[in-house]
Amino acid sequence: SLSKGMSPMSPIGFVYFGSFISKRGDLSSGYRYVKLALSLLDKVGKESAGEVISIATQVKIFVEPIQAALEYHNDGYTASMVAGDVFNALLNILFKNSCVHVAGVKLQTMREEYEKFFRLAKENNHSIFLVQIKQVQRDVLRLIGSDEEVTIPEEETLVASNNSVLKTFHFRKAYISFVFRSYDDAKEHVSKFYDCLEHAWANLMLSHISHALYIGLISYWVARKSRDTKYWIARGNEFKLTLKRWAESCQWTFENKWYLLEAEESFSHNDYEVAKLFYKQAISSAKLHKFVHEEALAYELAAYFYLELGEMEQSIEY
Repeated sequence: SLSKGMSPMSPIGFVYFGSFISKRGDLSSGYRYVKLALSLLDKVGKESAGEVISIATQVKIFVEPIQAALEYHNDGYTASMVAGDVFNALLNILFKNSCVHVAGVKLQTMREEYEKFFRLAKENNHSIFLVQIKQVQRDVLRLIGSDEEVTIPEEETLVASNNSVLKTFHFRKAYISFVFRSYDDAKEHVSKFYDCLEHAWANLMLSHISHALYIGLISYWVARKSRDTKYWIARGNEFKLTLKRWAESCQWTFENKWYLLEAEESFSHNDYEVAKLFYKQAISSAKLHKFVHEEALAYELAAYFYLELGEMEQSIEY
């Protein structure tokens, strides 16, 4: 494109390049490339608009407030359907629906949106999409307190053959084990999640936010309870520094998450006064930026922290 001029494939090239360099740490340049790709859609490449919007939105989420940026996927769905591109229409919905919990969308709303997606994915025979969204739905139902079972007949086959599905499987298992404080299961699945990272996708995706936050939290939890303290703290620090870097690009979305990992790291180092400060900052930042679920999470982890210190009154307050 740079040597011979723009073509209908140029927006795709620019958006994937922007996503790639964003994942490698240059969010500022990556964001400029995805905006360039989007600006070209009215001139060339309208047929690829759905794909370009889906990848561009995943990058924009790391720069713009997530609650607003997620809505761009609706535009991607519309553009894809206009072009007859069912695959990318479904991909836009999948990207949005599989990660709306990061934005603090109500669980019941998520449940309803998943049911709509199931029908579309099943009608178009997209089994990988079905499995990945059902893995998230299974956790949503548990968090709601529903006894409804989620059966995923294709899961075993795809887990054995698709690294992306396998990674999602172990992350979801680690996440739900952490939420319900099942230490052994959380440790087992977070270890298996790490094994999948070597073959992860090269572009930046919203799911990396959940991975950074919860795998980081689990790593610090394991560090405090296992003999491999240094190893697990180092693992947690990788994700803490990632969130810190992202917070420099978008304070709104990432500040509270970074503060919470700082609190957990300080707890792991027995630096209790610093931990107390960071728990308070994580709570305040989550409240300010409308992440009510992460505000609750920070309160809960602070309560466990004070419980470990034997400060029962403070623990109950949190």
